Amino acid sequence: MTVLDTEEAATARPLGRRARVVLLAAVAACAACGLVYELALLTLSVSLTGGGITETSLIVAGFVAALGVGALLAKPLLPYAAQAFVGVEVVLGLIGGLSAAALYVAFTFVGSSTWVLVVATAAIGMLVGAEVPLLMTLLQTGRDSDARETGKVLANLNAADYAGALLGGLVWPLVLLPMAGLIRGAALTGMVNLAAAAVAALFLLRGQLRPVARVLSVVALLLAAALLGWLLVRAADIETTSRQRLYPDPVVFAQRSQYQEIVVTDRAGDMRLYLDGDLQFSSRDEHRYTEALVYPALSRSPERVLILGGGDGLAAREVLRHNFVREVVQVELDPAVVELANTRLRDLNAGALQDDRVTLVVADAFRWLREHTGAGFDSVILDLPDPDTPALGRLYSTEFYGLAAAVVNPGGLLVVQSGSPYSTPDAFWRTVASVETAGLGVTPYHVYVPSFGDWGFALAQPGTPPELALSPSAAPRRFLDPATLAAAAVFPLDRERRSLEPSTLDRPRIVDDMRRGYER
Repeated sequence: MTVLDTEEAATARPLGRRARVVLLAAVAACAACGLVYELALLTLSVSLTGGGITETSLIVAGFVAALGVGALLAKPLLPYAAQAFVGVEVVLGLIGGLSAAALYVAFTFVGSSTWVLVVATAAIGMLVGAEVPLLMTLLQTGRDSDARETGKVLANLNAADYAGALLGGLVWPLVLLPMAGLIRGAALTGMVNLAAAAVAALFLLRGQLRPVARVLSVVALLLAAALLGWLLVRAADIETTSRQRLYPDPVVFAQRSQYQEIVVTDRAGDMRLYLDGDLQFSSRDEHRYTEALVYPALSRSPERVLILGGGDGLAAREVLRHNFVREVVQVELDPAVVELANTRLRDLNAGALQDDRVTLVVADAFRWLREHTGAGFDSVILDLPDPDTPALGRLYSTEFYGLAAAVVNPGGLLVVQSGSPYSTPDAFWRTVASVETAGLGVTPYHVYVPSFGDWGFALAQPGTPPELALSPSAAPRRFLDPATLAAAAVFPLDRERRSLEPSTLDRPRIVDDMRRGYER
């Protein structure tokens, strides 16, 4: 028997029972990595592009379609299953591990990362799709199996694959994302892929790889691991440099919370807060926005006030300046924003969220309203982020406004920040229509805020539209006076009222309104 014949015989040698179990464990690890890559792409889509239905569908459907393409492309590689599997895992670990950094950098330097998103989704999906036929071939190598035995092997392979997917689905939101962040989380997942490839190349498939193939595998693994290791070390620098390009002013604070990216910039005393890249306020003119939002809702001197959102504490600051207010309930989703309000933003909000009159509730506003069974409120202030994602769109739905109206005491008022009637007119008038459909009379109004432009609000009450007024006991103000408030109810000819269908949970029309406005 020649040397070549000996090597070919070795290639056909079946895996032992223990090796098959370890290989199935590697299958589970690889499946976990594949799902983590997909979840990372979805997370990046939300952070970078707003994560609309189109982007989400593109990632999910594109990934599934790429799985099928990858399976077909793997067919010519089946005679070389061992070498191909190791190669696929090396490339997958490298591309998947670098995907988050590539998308983040592309977004900050180019301005749109959709094409990178498509390429990354297709590449990762095809590589993951190639895994199963290659693994099935490896598990069947050298075995004389009937149909029943083949079915058992396939069942074990699918079970390991799905179990790994479950593991990846849990590890990403609970461990990797909160503890490592997007860039490092993806890079660490790539390392796991490389580790699985190393175990396969150096131990499980050693007898099926020729010496040259083993050496090449080790070299490729080391180079890929070195690149991902460099990324892990430099991730903070890459993120900081890329992030700074998104903001015109120096970034003085940045944190990715469980819900969003929080950034604070400061230049010459102008402090600005951004959530997922959207400006929330500028300290130079936030008093215009905050007074316009809060004071009309306090015109009837309420004793008990509910604030939904407004985690920066600015709305609470203005409410607490009034002695007639005895209690404020503040509902904010993100504890990281509350922590920021009580530290870096404390001088700006005058420590409002730590005032004895404030009861702070960290909860989702929609869920909190559904579960609220206590006393009602004389004034309800909705200071929520713009509805540019489906998750935020539900907070601008008729159903949400119906829940908010239910906690308003007789004679009470409700006010909604409603976006720009100039930049996003459909979203503004859609908000008005959605509030009205909830059974409330609405008085829309708008003011000029330099950092935002023309900005709108909706004051509402059960029954007829309320009058815009200031409380006789209103605290001193820097911007809003009776004449300015009266003029705020007047809209120019090019921004006249539009008759639109309401936004609902079933049809979150306002999200598309916001996107069209941004595109314009």
